[in-house]
Amino acid sequence: MTDNISLSFSHHGSPHTFDFPPTATISDLAERIYTSLSIPQAHQKFIITPKLGILKYPFPNPILPLSSLLSKKIILLAPLPSELSSFAAAAAATVASTPRSQRRTPTVKPTPYRDWQKTQDHATYTFSTLRPLPYLPNPEKSLRFLQRLRDDAGIKASMRKHKFAVGVLTEMNPAEHTTHESRTLGLNRNRGEIIELRLRTDAYDGYRDYRTIRKTLCHELAHNVYGEHDRDFWDLTNAIEKEVEGNDWRAGGHALTDQEFYNPEDGGVDGEHMDSGGWTGGEFVLGGGRSDGSGPASAKHDGLGRRELMAQAAEERMKRQREAEK
Repeated sequence: MTDNISLSFSHHGSPHTFDFPPTATISDLAERIYTSLSIPQAHQKFIITPKLGILKYPFPNPILPLSSLLSKKIILLAPLPSELSSFAAAAAATVASTPRSQRRTPTVKPTPYRDWQKTQDHATYTFSTLRPLPYLPNPEKSLRFLQRLRDDAGIKASMRKHKFAVGVLTEMNPAEHTTHESRTLGLNRNRGEIIELRLRTDAYDGYRDYRTIRKTLCHELAHNVYGEHDRDFWDLTNAIEKEVEGNDWRAGGHALTDQEFYNPEDGGVDGEHMDSGGWTGGEFVLGGGRSDGSGPASAKHDGLGRRELMAQAAEERMKRQREAEK
């Protein structure tokens, strides 16, 4: 008698392990998740690393042997059963409250030719989940900011080119990543499982400059490949930044309003750390270099645009004013 195999995966941070016969396939896994966790196959999406990437039902290879996945890390991206129930209840309530005369089927119009391979790639190489922090003020604004980053034409083109698939894009709580010496701008956990970005000002009264945050995102995407801030990492970061700028047909985008997404007193530049090397590694200061003096730029203002320099100057003036008032 052949021994069963045990396959482990995580869902919303909780580990799960199921036993299968040696001949089981990924379709058997999807069926077991449906019967055991009450998550329909249509809502199941797996992030499998290394190499395989994102697999979504119906699978490209429905007979993929589970035995080939035993050494891989598997994350199930799917709503909890309670969330599915609430979605269904809300949809039913909406239909019930709509007069029958208004329940019209929209007219279907013919669409021009579409590059379906490109469309599929954009659906695969993206951020599977956007997660604002619900306990901070105005999470709906943070969600719109994350959506803007996800839908940025330059970001989409670069992620498709490098085949980057990120599980969760979320915002960072400034209070949890601030010291007397530095402020962290972004973090990449487990090669793209989660990317955190510092969207908000330190006073939580506004949002930081969009282009600075987008540049931070380029930096963190490079950590999907390289952990250390070595030459390979910087070459990839620079390539991503050029791709993002070159493919953004909106010429870099614009703020929804000057008040909502830009705070001129918080330029997001001086004295702030991009991250701590992705998973491990040195410290990088945006606009400077690594803490050991290496990196693409060591001068204080190298690589900064006019708007960023103006924001930095404003922040430095405020610092001097506060010191003078002491």
